Amino acid sequence: MIDSRGTTSNDEVFPTMAMVQTDEISIPTGPLRVLVVVPTLDERPNIQTVLREIRTALPTCDVLVVDDGSTDGTPELAEAVGDELGHITVLRRRGPRGLGPAYRAGFGIGLARGYDVLVEMDADLSHDPSVLPSLVTAVEHGADLAIGSRYVPGGATPAWPRRRRLLSRAGGIYARVLLRLPVHDVTSGYRAYRADLLRSLDLATVTSTGYGFQIDMTDRARRADARICEIPIVFGDRVAGESKMSGRIVREALLLVARRAVHNCIGRRSRPSEQPALPRLVPALPTTATTATTATESSASVSPIRSSRERATRTVAS
Repeated sequence: MIDSRGTTSNDEVFPTMAMVQTDEISIPTGPLRVLVVVPTLDERPNIQTVLREIRTALPTCDVLVVDDGSTDGTPELAEAVGDELGHITVLRRRGPRGLGPAYRAGFGIGLARGYDVLVEMDADLSHDPSVLPSLVTAVEHGADLAIGSRYVPGGATPAWPRRRRLLSRAGGIYARVLLRLPVHDVTSGYRAYRADLLRSLDLATVTSTGYGFQIDMTDRARRADARICEIPIVFGDRVAGESKMSGRIVREALLLVARRAVHNCIGRRSRPSEQPALPRLVPALPTTATTATTATESSASVSPIRSSRERATRTVAS
């Protein structure tokens, strides 16, 4: 439950994915309700700054900080900023640590509470909060998944050494080739999801804990015939604190891709008469709302997952 300080406990029981039916949700004709989910683990040096910058970039959004057991006072600082700015909730999560479990918990809460768009981003300021309006605008204008991409024109990783850039590129190519993903940045953790898409992905079956979670979710979105767009971002190194990347996380992602590739291959062979579904891609969008509108207006196809939108007419101003 939420106490007077806006803190959520795991003791509260939220509806499971199976309990929330897509047909019960209709797309609003007004502004979309946006929840930004920020996982944290010992992010004391960054948490106040990132929360203030999120509020500046998206003044009407709500923020859910999902803390994985920080011992440096991160949740207390987030609560203090929430008391000052409002619309910031802290979930002190228990259970196995990791990005995957943290995002599943945050997404489950957001879906149960009827948000239309759920955004994920890091707390270390490597994800520039000023890009948030562009991600949300892309979803408003038709994308089911908007990915902040380092590897489309306009994207960059200026602070990375050459070795790290090569390793990141190689890992992305490995996943893209084996899983046939026509997305340039499959491991990006800066994303905006339409709620209908998340409901269709059955989050309860997502078991990846580290950065493999992003690859898993991208592959699931492709197989759900989601409309995906990539928006260029400049990815900086964390401002302060320690990276949570480890060899175990890298190995998990590599194994996940291999297992998923074998599973997909077996599935294709068992259905020889079916043609593989092609993902619906929205062209990479620049970080200006005006151009994003133009690019999306040129795409007329509608994803099957948006069945509720077929019953709720929504006009997008040009």
